[in-house]
Amino acid sequence: MTGHTQNPLKHPEVQLANGRAYLVSFIFSMLLMTVGLWLVVTHVMAPFGTVLVTSLLAGVVVIIQGYFILHMDISHAQMWHTVAMVLFLPLFVVTIGLTAWMFHGLYQRTMIMPPAASSMAHMPSMSH
Repeated sequence: MTGHTQNPLKHPEVQLANGRAYLVSFIFSMLLMTVGLWLVVTHVMAPFGTVLVTSLLAGVVVIIQGYFILHMDISHAQMWHTVAMVLFLPLFVVTIGLTAWMFHGLYQRTMIMPPAASSMAHMPSMSH
């Protein structure tokens, strides 16, 4: 067995493990998620803007964790991990998008309108 070692700690992927990178990833992730939580709790933006900014922050967190924790880059050693992520991301986005679309349709068909709103829908207009 040339080129292989019996010591699992000498494996190239184990050698990539780095406590500093994990800590940096954790701190950035917590900071960005705290910003997202603050945006949602304080209602400083319109709902659609909040969804967009929160989604953008979550995407940045995924990229940070992919780089610092999973060490995903375009190096030869990590090529298959990167290919797997590139193939996974569109499937993930489509799955989340279709789930949101499905729940939006279910909400439109199943949520009961409050009595005041339904009675106002049938009132004649007051314009002269």
